[in-house]
Amino acid sequence: MIDDLDRIMHVMDAAFDPAFGEAWSRGQVGDALVMPNTHYLLAGVDGSTPREDQQAAGFALSRGAADEEELLLIAVDPVHQGKGIGSILMQRFMEAAHDRGAVRLFLEMREGNSAEALYRKYGFENVGRRRHYYRRGMGTPLDAITFAFHKNDAIREDFN
Repeated sequence: MIDDLDRIMHVMDAAFDPAFGEAWSRGQVGDALVMPNTHYLLAGVDGSTPREDQQAAGFALSRGAADEEELLLIAVDPVHQGKGIGSILMQRFMEAAHDRGAVRLFLEMREGNSAEALYRKYGFENVGRRRHYYRRGMGTPLDAITFAFHKNDAIREDFN
């Protein structure tokens, strides 16, 4: 059996470029997982939940409060990118959040992140910006872009 925290960290270490400082440490993820209303999903190479003896190809981590839920992290191991796993994780996240009573979803991403197309595909819209949120060592800081989805914003099969 592989520990779920190990599976999350395996994907985290592979998927996040250290130059942007977006990856969470093992301690940060572990602390988040024990907090109430924090949820995670694992995806295997076919997008379904992996067996206990399989490594994850992707994960999503979220936190809910009242009728809102925030997607804190979503990642797919680069070895498995381009196979639709990110889309499957987004669908599963949105459905699970809806089942928990969420009507508004949020996420934040680094400006220029290629995942923006995925978020827009699922109806997320830009609602804010945090100037110079991501520090890149000696590089120019990048803004964080806040996206939101409200289930009444659009008729969508995957969230109604």
